[in-house]
Amino acid sequence: MNAYFISGLGADRRIFSKIKLDERIDIIHVDWITPLKNESLVSYAKRLSEIIDTDKPYVLVGVSFGGMIAVEISKILNPLLTIAISSTILSYELPVLYRLAGKLSLIKLIPSSLIKSSNRFSQNFFFGTKSIEEKTLLSRIISDTDPKFLKWAIVSILEWRNTIRPDRLYHIHGTKDKILYSKAKPDFSIQNGTHFMVYQNAKEISGIIDKLVLNLPPKTS
Repeated sequence: MNAYFISGLGADRRIFSKIKLDERIDIIHVDWITPLKNESLVSYAKRLSEIIDTDKPYVLVGVSFGGMIAVEISKILNPLLTIAISSTILSYELPVLYRLAGKLSLIKLIPSSLIKSSNRFSQNFFFGTKSIEEKTLLSRIISDTDPKFLKWAIVSILEWRNTIRPDRLYHIHGTKDKILYSKAKPDFSIQNGTHFMVYQNAKEISGIIDKLVLNLPPKTS
């Protein structure tokens, strides 16, 4: 079984480095592609979905922004299963402040370099990093992030409009997430889980993924 992993905004495959799944599940990391000018999240997800081999059984796993991308790809390709971690499924579940900023298009007025700098300074509080190891990893990931991609992704999130929850989708969320806090009720709650929990609580999350994927019903022809 192939499992396509999509990382979060300003992140890459390193965020999944502690995820350890059953040997029957093959993890395939999805690398970001360059967004087109003024491209929507929906359009971007459609282009990104072209790398997925639909001839073999597969599931999607996305964290944060990657979870939103996974939602849109799921609507297009109909995978066996979609798992969104530390993410939002329906756009109206985004925090009110985010939706207001999207309507006012305020983020477009801020230089890309400034957005990246502010992201770095606020990482400990909002992402919930605790140990030196976690802070160092997140700092390196943010440092390696293309500021233009970061700005585009933030704008695409704020302008995202989705009212459809795909079939066979499961949402895993932390109770201490300070970035995508929401009133939505996830299928699995990680107690004291932060926005960085896919790394901090990797063992627990790996267990949930294993359970969901390995308990999939046999595919009928």
